[in-house]
Amino acid sequence: MKSQEWIAKAEGIAQPPDPIQLARVIRELLTALGEDPEREGLQRTPVRVAEMLQEVLAGYWMDPVDLINGAIFEVEDNDLVLVRDIEFYSMCEHHLLPFYGRVHVAYIPNGRIIGLSKIPRVVELFARRLQVQERMTRQIADFLETVLHPQGVAVIVEAAHLCAMMRGVRKSQARMVTQALTGVFRTDPRHRSELLAHLRRPPEKI
Repeated sequence: MKSQEWIAKAEGIAQPPDPIQLARVIRELLTALGEDPEREGLQRTPVRVAEMLQEVLAGYWMDPVDLINGAIFEVEDNDLVLVRDIEFYSMCEHHLLPFYGRVHVAYIPNGRIIGLSKIPRVVELFARRLQVQERMTRQIADFLETVLHPQGVAVIVEAAHLCAMMRGVRKSQARMVTQALTGVFRTDPRHRSELLAHLRRPPEKI
């Protein structure tokens, strides 16, 4: 499949959901919980939650083609490109609770690079959905692999999950780390070592 076709087929929903229907469902949820949706503090809660869901789950109806918007450029240099400490917020699909943290994205070009601002947007494309961290990590890597055809891609995600902090094991300090490696990052220890050396350094003020 050509990269443009793959982008067009990236998981997503063509249109945002109906906010009136969403608000109606939230109102029913409040009632099922034994609350009174008409009491003062809850009267606008269904509308507010509907608006919030449209924002935090916007990755479903983001257009991947518009996201890239032609920002792929030909280059001769093929040295490491690393964008580290990209903040993200996502929603666990198992409990509908947030998980959040940082994403580090690296790639070795193979004659093509993508505009710097597009990498955080690619992260948002997949983070702003009902997700599991493992799948989100792989989706980011696969997307960049497909549109750039680089020598290799590395995506490392560090996150805290409220489903583990508020319920269940209730471990507030637990962090989950996932990674997806392709190409030379998987096959060549030198490239992995170079990447890890950069990530070990504390970020410097610019």
